[in-house]
Amino acid sequence: MEIKIIKDKNNALLDRRELNISVKFDGATPSRNDVRSKLAAMLTVPIELVIVQKIDNEFGKQEINAYVKIYEDEARMKQVEEAYVLERNKLPEPEAAESEEAE
Repeated sequence: MEIKIIKDKNNALLDRRELNISVKFDGATPSRNDVRSKLAAMLTVPIELVIVQKIDNEFGKQEINAYVKIYEDEARMKQVEEAYVLERNKLPEPEAAESEEAE
């Protein structure tokens, strides 16, 4: 998976960075959490502060475009973002993954 930053904007009013990125991949479309973890590692920011707002994929292309927000602190993120967006970007629980493997 290769991530290219198309647009990087600092939003001082909301204490966040707003990025438009392009992700090239092989095989299946990467999940929201895959994109978050790769981007967090690339920019050396905590994965908990990265929100993938939107992912667009065109049929037949091995490329997605995404809109990502990176907050400076978790309190501001919870104040600004909608509940469904926070739920969508929640990290999977390690306990749930272990219990699924046991079954």
